[in-house]
Amino acid sequence: MEKLSQQEEEAMQAVWQSGAGFIKDFLDQLAEPKPPYTTLASTIKNLERKGFLKSEKLGNSFRYLPVIQEEEYKKRFMSGFVSDYFQNSYKDLVTFFANEKKISATDLKEIIKLIEKQ
Repeated sequence: MEKLSQQEEEAMQAVWQSGAGFIKDFLDQLAEPKPPYTTLASTIKNLERKGFLKSEKLGNSFRYLPVIQEEEYKKRFMSGFVSDYFQNSYKDLVTFFANEKKISATDLKEIIKLIEKQ
C-alpha cells in the first residue's frame, strides 16, 4: 500500500470520521484553514484512483466510501515505517523514543503490562 501525502491523510481522516459521504461532508470535517472545494475534490478523486475510496453515483453527485479502514491503514503504515526506519525492530523503535524522551518509564511499564497480557 502506498503511503499517503499529508493532504491525502487529512482527507481520509475526514472520510473515516464521516463513514461515507459527499465532498461537502468531508470539507465540513476538516480543520481550518479548509482547502478549497476543488482541491479536496481532486484529492478525493486521487484517493479513489489509488484504491482507498470507491464512489457511487447518486443523482448528479458522487458519494464516497472508504475501501480501506483506518485500522488497516495504520497497521500497514506502521509496519512499513518500522521496516523502513528501524530495520523491522520494534525494540529499536521504542529505544529511539526513549532516547528522545518521547516516552516515559511509566508508559513503558504500561506497554510491558499490555504485552504480558497477550
